[in-house]
Amino acid sequence: MKRALVGLVVALALAGCASAPAPAAEPFDEAAFAERWAEAEAGGFDYQLGGPYPPADGVTVVVRDRSAPPADVVIDVCYVNAFQTQPGELDWWLEQHPELLLRDSDGEPVVDPAWPDERLLDSSTPEARAAIAEIVGGWLEGCAQSGFEAAELDNLDAWTRAEGLTMAGTLELAATLVARGHAAGLAMAQKNALEIGQAGPEAGFDLVLTEECSRFGECDDYGALYERHLAVEYVGALPEGASFDAVCAAEERPALMVLRDLDLTVPSDPAHVVERC
Repeated sequence: MKRALVGLVVALALAGCASAPAPAAEPFDEAAFAERWAEAEAGGFDYQLGGPYPPADGVTVVVRDRSAPPADVVIDVCYVNAFQTQPGELDWWLEQHPELLLRDSDGEPVVDPAWPDERLLDSSTPEARAAIAEIVGGWLEGCAQSGFEAAELDNLDAWTRAEGLTMAGTLELAATLVARGHAAGLAMAQKNALEIGQAGPEAGFDLVLTEECSRFGECDDYGALYERHLAVEYVGALPEGASFDAVCAAEERPALMVLRDLDLTVPSDPAHVVERC
């Protein structure tokens, strides 16, 4: 599951695809990130995919799209749509890499039934996975150069929504991307996809970012896989009859949890909601 960006600027979102080689980066340092995480866990979390805004006092972890600057908090997490196209980017994929779009029996790009303004990437062959990894790996390097400390790879579960994709192929691509992120100095976050179980940590992910783990009763299950857990819940999609205060009071809830409005709006929007435990 993911939330579409508001006012996405494609030119910015695709920046770095054809950029010059990045300077050598320090690889991911687990011990240093563990220290950052210990500091961050004592603060709060915000999920800002609908547009960047100044984090509130005490916020230590912020997720923003890769086209946005980091928030300069303890841990800045870069959002990357790694397994399908972002809204507004389809034309770029059609022009530059049409062979990397999964196609249906009529030869048309496959629409993600959960997100109809996105198309699935074809990770079914080693050649396609390598090509996708070059593109997305470049984006990850761009995140690191911009100052992010971590990245989340969205739509890891795309294989569950389309024929022609497999869990095995998806995990091979994920492991390659994790390695690229680590080489660039980033911690790498699994996004949702509880169904892959222990295969997530085995692919090298360092933490997990979940949506609606409380609603679906999955927080404990993710916690069994990862000690580091960022959790987003949405207004109107809490467990039946529960308030956010009740969700926060639950023993199994992650330390870093935020309640957001469904469209992840900015504070100037009347629909904007952000609450933290």
